[in-house]
Amino acid sequence: MQRTQKWRKRAVLFGLTAMLTILLSGCGGEANPKDKTAAAEPTSRQYYIFDTVVNIKLYEDPKGEEHLDHIDAMLKTLDEELSRTLETSQIYKVNQEAGVEAVEVSEDTIEVLKRSLNYAKETDGLFDPTVGGLVDLWDIGHEDAHVPAPEDLQRELSLVGYQNVVMDETKRTIFLKTPGMILDLGGIGKGYAADKIAAYLREEGVKSALVDLGGSSIIVVGSKPNGDDWIVGLQDPDSSRGTTMGTIRLNDQVINTSGVYERYFVEDGVMYHHILDPRTGAPAQNELKSVTILTDNATDADALSTVVFVMGLEKGMEFVENYNEVTEALFITKDDKIYVTSGLKDQFKVTNELYTLIQE
Repeated sequence: MQRTQKWRKRAVLFGLTAMLTILLSGCGGEANPKDKTAAAEPTSRQYYIFDTVVNIKLYEDPKGEEHLDHIDAMLKTLDEELSRTLETSQIYKVNQEAGVEAVEVSEDTIEVLKRSLNYAKETDGLFDPTVGGLVDLWDIGHEDAHVPAPEDLQRELSLVGYQNVVMDETKRTIFLKTPGMILDLGGIGKGYAADKIAAYLREEGVKSALVDLGGSSIIVVGSKPNGDDWIVGLQDPDSSRGTTMGTIRLNDQVINTSGVYERYFVEDGVMYHHILDPRTGAPAQNELKSVTILTDNATDADALSTVVFVMGLEKGMEFVENYNEVTEALFITKDDKIYVTSGLKDQFKVTNELYTLIQE
């Protein structure tokens, strides 16, 4: 028997604190008046995809509006392919046909699923794209969110298992073996979309651009208009929106943050955040407030920020240090200490005296 998926328009940034901010309108530091004028007037547009507000700014680009129109079409196509909640999307149909038949999908959908399954194998299931039922059950980020009944949690947990996803790359089909399974590619879908945007802009010769995915992930294409690095501020988890606890310099890179303060609810004095552990079906419990990933592509950053958070500080640090040469991480613990991987020691600066950078 097929299960009808719950669907409703997600409230934009409900209970969400912007975790990353381009400081001084994207032109951190002092600049001459000409530089400030150029940076203050980018060609910009706002989009909505995968329940997330996306802001794009193109600097000193004579074809800015043309590029933004093209990006609009790209994002609408990806939404129709990858959205779990959009009833006309390919993934929605895959979920409706769980346990019944395979569904033909696009090359993009196959690519995103392929990468999701690779992450699942690399992390022994700590990243699992079949957690859609658990996400719906907890419903974190909405007013009616509550702790599920144990029997409901066990039911949805029994449906989690990336090994039960059958992907045929030749035929471009996806089949979920078990009725009731819900595939959710949101864990890397936004990152994949951002990478496609960045690739398009680079192919078009754009030298300076920002792609901001809801304040949790930022891609900087190139440098600032004046040639300097971008300066990104990291949100203080315990303070009001816009209060930073440190800064990182970026140039043609991606930064992504996942934290307990992003979406959560409190029940009987206990806070339940949105980062679920596929092993337990419940929010991950460890010493961390947030994890920030810095790398060269948004798809990796999207997946790793979640996976590494679930791993916790010690295992997460070890995983990132051994992942590849371009990926770094920053961890904030509940006792206000900051730990960074080796490549970030000269790139990150603490700006809030309440936090202590641990040098190891």
